[in-house]
Amino acid sequence: MTLGHDRSSGSPPNLPELLRAHRLAAGLTQAELATRAGIGVRTVRDLERGHSSRPQRTTVELLAGALELAGAARSAFVAAARGTVGPAVPGRPLHIPPPPELIGRERDVAELFALLTDPRGPRVVSLVGLAGVGKTTLALAASHAVAAAHPGGIAGVLVGAGSDGADVLAAAVTVLGAARLTELPARLGDRPALLLVDAAERAADPVAGAVQRLIEAVPALRVLVTGRHPVGLPGEWVRPVSPLDVPPPGDTDPATLAGYPAVALFTARLALVRREPPSDAELPALAALVRRLGGLPLAIELMAARGRLLDLTELLDRYGDRVLDLDTSMAAGSGWAAGQSRGDDARAAVAETLRDAVATSYRLLDDEERAALRRLAAFGNRWSVELAEEMLAGTGITADPVPLLNRLLDLGLLSVRGTGPFRFRLLDAVRDYAAEQASGAGEGTVIGRRHARVVTRLVERTAPGLVGPGAAAAAHRLDEVTGDISSALAYAAVDDPLTALRLAASLPRWWRLRGRDVPGRQWLLRLLADPRTADADPALRAWASLGVASLAAEHGAADAELPRARAAVAAFRELGDVPGELAARTVLGALLTGTGHADRAREQATAVLAVATEAGLVRQMAVAQHHLAWHEIRVADLTAARRRLAVVDRLGGQVGEECLRMLARGTVAEVLRLEGRYADAAGEARRVLTSLADLGTPRHRRRVLGTLGLALAQRGQQAEAAEVLAELRPLDGTGALVEGHLALHRGDREVAAEWFAAASDPAGADPARRTVVEALVGLAASTSDPTVLGRLDRACREAGVRLLPQEAELLYALSTARSGPSEDMEEVARARKPPLATPRSSPAPVPPLRPR
Repeated sequence: MTLGHDRSSGSPPNLPELLRAHRLAAGLTQAELATRAGIGVRTVRDLERGHSSRPQRTTVELLAGALELAGAARSAFVAAARGTVGPAVPGRPLHIPPPPELIGRERDVAELFALLTDPRGPRVVSLVGLAGVGKTTLALAASHAVAAAHPGGIAGVLVGAGSDGADVLAAAVTVLGAARLTELPARLGDRPALLLVDAAERAADPVAGAVQRLIEAVPALRVLVTGRHPVGLPGEWVRPVSPLDVPPPGDTDPATLAGYPAVALFTARLALVRREPPSDAELPALAALVRRLGGLPLAIELMAARGRLLDLTELLDRYGDRVLDLDTSMAAGSGWAAGQSRGDDARAAVAETLRDAVATSYRLLDDEERAALRRLAAFGNRWSVELAEEMLAGTGITADPVPLLNRLLDLGLLSVRGTGPFRFRLLDAVRDYAAEQASGAGEGTVIGRRHARVVTRLVERTAPGLVGPGAAAAAHRLDEVTGDISSALAYAAVDDPLTALRLAASLPRWWRLRGRDVPGRQWLLRLLADPRTADADPALRAWASLGVASLAAEHGAADAELPRARAAVAAFRELGDVPGELAARTVLGALLTGTGHADRAREQATAVLAVATEAGLVRQMAVAQHHLAWHEIRVADLTAARRRLAVVDRLGGQVGEECLRMLARGTVAEVLRLEGRYADAAGEARRVLTSLADLGTPRHRRRVLGTLGLALAQRGQQAEAAEVLAELRPLDGTGALVEGHLALHRGDREVAAEWFAAASDPAGADPARRTVVEALVGLAASTSDPTVLGRLDRACREAGVRLLPQEAELLYALSTARSGPSEDMEEVARARKPPLATPRSSPAPVPPLRPR
């Protein structure tokens, strides 16, 4: 049993202690307090560290005001700053180490402050968590923060291994200033006092017995306990200590990273062993390291200590997969041990490796709980109670997983964040250790297969919601389990390909929304080609094939998947699956449009509309009307396009299809632009883009961005159009068209001609947006090349595009002004009428719709 460090019993707190205590009680960081007071953060830091013995009076007043101090608290603060001794609280000992440097725990301290200063609060508060999570540091900081509210004093004991109840009780009574327990009530009277008991797990039962006797005998006493698990007393308030927040994957912005406590701690500890702060090139490794370390402060300190010899990229490469083996040989010590001499066992409160720390808590579980933990370790992301229940099916814990989760939380093995269903997660070190144990027990195959099937059922339940009013919520739900989807797919593709095919066949719409069309298509192709899926349910294979085709349309591979789309149409017809057949025909129409077969695509959309109307399938009706609106635009019938888009908006509203309504409004913006109403088009496009941030696919967003860029460029808004161009890179035909209009507005016809020529390349164009025709009109307006009009005539005929009235009038005027009406101009003028030519090639026929 070790007594706490004694800071001169009875002496009043000095300015550093008061400033830190008031700041933590207010829940402020040093930077936030500095901002509120209007002083430098370095000033606050120096004052808390005692580096400034006599601060200016103005600084003290600013700090007191920022902390909202009043009355006696303000007087004591000002007196401490002037170096004068204020009225001492009689008999207030402080038998604990000095306040440690705390990073990222301001809210935790504020919560503990409220608990420990509330007269009706709990008598026993237990901070529980894994070794190295920062329980002792938090307890010390909170104890100093509440010192003013405990005139009876604050004292602490560090429990030693093998202590009995008498040892614990005697040490506690001694540090509280009495010779025996019976004298303690008289010494304290009604003055509140706080006892900190650290490392209670070393002698769990003796600590429980001693604390029980103390709170029964001394009404004015409260006890703050730290340990691997709760003390187990009636009325005990259990407060799990979670790891520090870490940045999400992909976040490497320096300003954003600095706001994450795990990054701040790593950077502060790294500064102790090397002079240079992390460079921009090291930031991705820094973010990845703290994520891999799970925000566990001990692990962060152990890793940062190695930064003396290695840069952060080297640290990640060398130790990223070995965090369980980090040992304390390079740690500087923290918390309680840091407040004692090195003659004590300064590392006694921490394990030799993270594996030892986790193993100690793992051994506190019974066999059934360990088996459950090994199964839950299969989840890489956060999970819900329902997913845990499915994962644990077949184990001894099947009725209700909540008691198990509560037990894991009490032992600090489980992290709970947020209020949504997906708020549970094992700490990374715990998950790695449990996975090792599962592998050693030969459970890897059973657990991997179970995990894949649980994730597949989750996706199958969620994917239908990607269509309809809950589309954004459904997509976000899948986003939360992205890592589990990837790992389940990878495992099942080898071990259970039918499950993998079920999973992949449910994901195309989500893959499209998140811009993962290329890897998604590759997964589906691989699984369809696997001979083990050849005998799968025909409907499953048809949906998987349709997924391949729909994803191909996202990245310009439409030509390759036309046969597959036709095969999907035929398969659904044979199965009598009307919704499936309509979905396949819709995808086929998109592929035909993308390959320049506009008339064939229109036939598909017309047929889909007819059958969907007969079957009363409102959403499919709206989709078909939207596709037909683009065909009306192609033939320059903007009035008809507007009518169809109004129908889409009405039908979309009936079925709560906000995404479809936004897409229709994006097309309305394009109609406005083609009518020459550029300001209205830009305003509508901006509103749509705001909504599509959550609802649309990258392709849809890019299409509306193109409309916005063109409207701005045609209106001559150079700066705004340039901002849109930055988002459109790498530039396609639409981006080149924007550049051409910008150059034309600047009067630089030569540059404009170069951009219009680039935009007129059919290889980079989207036929549905008539980009080639519009580019050739611009090229004709910016060059005297006599061949342009002939190219324009051919483009109109091949793509089935009709010129807008203003386009034809412009070209006629240009031709007349230059050399009089030409034969080519007459051909172009006739292009305002319905084209006579059929598409450049005739695709293989698709089975006609059966009478319904």
